[in-house]
Amino acid sequence: MSKVVVMDHPLIQHKIGIIRKEETSSKEFREMIGEIAMLMCYEATRDLKLEDIDIETPITKTTVKELAGKKLAVVPILRAGLGMVEGMLAMIPAAKVGHIGLYRDPETLAPVEYYCKLPADCSERDIFVVDPMLATGGSAEAAIQMLKDKGVRNIRFMCIIAAPEGVKRMQEAHPDVDMYIGALDDKLNDHGYIVPGLGDAGDRIFGTK
Repeated sequence: MSKVVVMDHPLIQHKIGIIRKEETSSKEFREMIGEIAMLMCYEATRDLKLEDIDIETPITKTTVKELAGKKLAVVPILRAGLGMVEGMLAMIPAAKVGHIGLYRDPETLAPVEYYCKLPADCSERDIFVVDPMLATGGSAEAAIQMLKDKGVRNIRFMCIIAAPEGVKRMQEAHPDVDMYIGALDDKLNDHGYIVPGLGDAGDRIFGTK
């Protein structure tokens, strides 16, 4: 079964409190999403492998640690996932970025693909799939299946707010994908929105309604 890590860092919890507020502006919301993603990236990369390399400081020769040649990529689920990319790249600037476009059919709530562009060597990379919200789990499940169909094997999923229903669906569909969650909320309502949640993350990031 996949590992589910719910963040308990005070800075993450404080910033999630700000983005939940109805009066938070699009500008502040956007900034906070990026900052939360950066802090979560710090936690989600805790187990990356290191190797020893020999260097010279201005004083002497010594051995230091370096990431063990693992290639990384960040793949946001469009469009709300874009809000998390800048924060991720602040922590791992050498990562490549792919994009997966999905929307929910308003009748069936099922995800429909409309765009997919990934690094050519994505099958050789550790992939972080990012989306601020994990509600029904349909979009995340579909995005990760698309990656697996293209040969990607090392995938982690990051979201800022999740509903238990989405976590359960992801664990059943992709038991090999670890999940990193900023806050685990109570439930979904009849419209598929997370409660208490924060509304539509895409609309709030981009100022659309």
